[in-house]
Amino acid sequence: MALWGRPAVRALRRWGPGGTSGWPFRGSFLACFAAHVICDEKGGHLGNVGGRRPIAFSAGVSGILGNGGSSKKEKLSLQDIAELIRSRACQRVVVMVGAGISTPSGIPDFRSPGSGRYSNLQQYDIPYPEAIFELSFFLYNPKPFLSLAKKLYPGNHRPNVTHYFLRLLHDKGQLLRLYTQNIDGLERASGIPASKLVEAHGSFASATCTVCRRTAPGEDFWADVLGDRVPCCPVCSGIMKPDIVFFGESLPERFLLHVVDFPMADLLLILGTSLQVEPFASLSEAVRSSVPRLLMNRDMVGPLAWRPRSRDVVQLGDLVHSVERLVELLGWTEEMKDLVRRETGKVTGCDK
Repeated sequence: MALWGRPAVRALRRWGPGGTSGWPFRGSFLACFAAHVICDEKGGHLGNVGGRRPIAFSAGVSGILGNGGSSKKEKLSLQDIAELIRSRACQRVVVMVGAGISTPSGIPDFRSPGSGRYSNLQQYDIPYPEAIFELSFFLYNPKPFLSLAKKLYPGNHRPNVTHYFLRLLHDKGQLLRLYTQNIDGLERASGIPASKLVEAHGSFASATCTVCRRTAPGEDFWADVLGDRVPCCPVCSGIMKPDIVFFGESLPERFLLHVVDFPMADLLLILGTSLQVEPFASLSEAVRSSVPRLLMNRDMVGPLAWRPRSRDVVQLGDLVHSVERLVELLGWTEEMKDLVRRETGKVTGCDK
């Protein structure tokens, strides 16, 4: 088994291929499964993964996939990607997203000159911008971070069309996993279950005492933050820190799922990310070379810029417009409108 087969087995044992904890199979089966799904790095098919029967594709889809006949079609288009999804030729879609998917919801990203959060932290009492996400500074003075966190309170912002497109992809059974760098919780708010999420930089869904390591639900943390109080542990009075990843901290254990998910993927979507932060950025190269990668972003970024592959598709510009165009090509426009209407109605009903 490859070197990363062991962490793959650990990840599968803990969460299973569906992402839920407590998968009831034995380690020997897991080892075989991991060895099976993490094979064929040169682009061969993964076979009957997960018990699915082989799918018979139309001639058009087979041409896109390069199955049989001529595979000389060098450049794929957004239309091709839409056809792969619409025809269900791709049923294990992995998605990587960054702060760019949340800016239409009114949440600034971090790195955009002038408008990013790092350019607008003068209001906080911090020695340099990155200090607001450093554990040592948080323990010294948690108030700047808590003031910033208050602006990220889940009720202050709502999902947008990109979040709901990903929710629709899940509803249709084609989302294998969504890897997000965001800590705003909008993926959860859109209705994507936690089992389908890998929140690479953590979330506000829970908090942990920095002294005794006692955990508490996020609601307790928010009650203090919204009341302008420093959250403290009821047991030892240590500072409660939300379970988001600060600089220098380890990524959540669920991030290990990438060693299984990416080799299994048959399509990779990369949306609204600068691909500058490691190890998240390198995941964009973890899919097999035969797997199409679709980048929807404001700018060309990361490995897709300096080491492109023949099956890459790039859609630059306004992300919402790009997603709406893909939804249109998929023929999902009315379904999307219905989903947004239902989810907006739920929120509006809760606000009354």
